[in-house]
Amino acid sequence: MENFKNLINNFYFTSDYLNSLPDGWSIYLWLVYGAIIIVACLYWMRWGAKNEQFDEDIKYVIFDENDKDKMTPEEFAKSRSVMQSQMESRDRHLAKIAERHTLKA
Repeated sequence: MENFKNLINNFYFTSDYLNSLPDGWSIYLWLVYGAIIIVACLYWMRWGAKNEQFDEDIKYVIFDENDKDKMTPEEFAKSRSVMQSQMESRDRHLAKIAERHTLKA
C-alpha cells in the first residue's frame, strides 16, 4: 500500500512539474518523439530491404501443385519459379545463420 501511495505522489509531482513548465515546451517533446518514430521506420525499412521483405512476387508462394487447374500456365510457371527462388533464399539465410553459430562455438 505504501508503494501505491508513493506512485500516486510521484504521479502528482510529475503532473505538477509538467504544468509548471512555460508555454510552448510540448512542441519540442513532439518533435523528439516524431524524430524517434522516423528513425525507427527508416531502420525497419532498411532491415526489410536487406532481408528481401519487399518482394512483389511473394504472393505466388501460397500456391502449390493442387492450384494448377485454377491458374494459367504462365502464372503456374511463375509460381513455381518464385517458389524455387524463395527456397534458395531460405537456404542462403539458413546457411548464414549456421555459419554464425559455428563461428561462435
